[in-house]
Amino acid sequence: MKRFFMILGVALFSSSVAFATESVLIDFAKLLPDKDGKNSATVIDYSKQAGTSYTAADKALMKTSLAIEEWEVQLASSARTVENQTLSQIKGAKVKGQAAKYADETVMGVRIHFPEFGIHSWALIKPPFDIPAYSTLTKDDGTVADEKKIGGQFDGVGLLKNVGVIKNIQVNVLGRNYPNGLSLVLENEKGEESQIFLGYLNFDGWKSLQWNNPNYQSEVRNRELFVNPLYPKSQPFVKLKGILIHRDGAKEGGDFVSYVKDIKMIYDLAVLERNEDVDDEGTWGILKKREEEKRNFELSKLGGLQVLRALEVKKMAAENGFDQPATQSGNPAADTTPAK
Repeated sequence: MKRFFMILGVALFSSSVAFATESVLIDFAKLLPDKDGKNSATVIDYSKQAGTSYTAADKALMKTSLAIEEWEVQLASSARTVENQTLSQIKGAKVKGQAAKYADETVMGVRIHFPEFGIHSWALIKPPFDIPAYSTLTKDDGTVADEKKIGGQFDGVGLLKNVGVIKNIQVNVLGRNYPNGLSLVLENEKGEESQIFLGYLNFDGWKSLQWNNPNYQSEVRNRELFVNPLYPKSQPFVKLKGILIHRDGAKEGGDFVSYVKDIKMIYDLAVLERNEDVDDEGTWGILKKREEEKRNFELSKLGGLQVLRALEVKKMAAENGFDQPATQSGNPAADTTPAK
């Protein structure tokens, strides 16, 4: 796993004038599978990266999405045994109808199997692919599914744009009295990662874990003000790289279970929308071309990884066992009826 940078002594990401807004970074209740086990609003088709050696039937299966059960658990290398990785799972979990919060909604259920022996460890709950910042959802015929979301398929689904200084982050999580810690791993438009620690999960029931930026300056007169060039400067964004669970080696190991509903953020806008006298983008088209290049680059990386996984599935053994019982030597059991 890449080295993370703990941003505590300085503000998270650079910004300009402040107009704080609250947005949902991701709500797992909206990531239910609704077609072929996929979440149709977040589907990514990587068949174009597969080449010509695949059949049309193979390419039709080359899709993935942010549906809850497609998320993955990445264990620390010291904990990544076959047993631990197999038992570490992500599932959709429906909240009971009589629950005080989130009744009848589906949340992300997390089970992580840490080593039994005393060792510091971690597990990263991450999406099945690096969430693209400029992806556009297309139909099976290649046309755009939603004209209003060109380049913004994942806006509000693991991705927030026009983000300046982050003021607060909140995660709604259900604890089961485990002493494990929870952090968020975020990435900005420059590819810089930040690890934000929100607290420990040693409680029972739903709780809102919150991080407050200690360097957020509410008084405008005390802020360092500066002017940024406008068009065609791209807007800053923040996207979710994963949810990090920490295990203290002095605490009990083995199974860990928890549930996550959503992640919210309060932040300053990086750029204010303005009514300009001239349509810059209509005249030059710089941002459209730049976003198309970034989107195609992101999809090519995603497609290459998913195609390799598809190939690996084809190479895996399909048989669950032998047709006949085997002896201890591994040979088929012979007829042991004594000769007459």
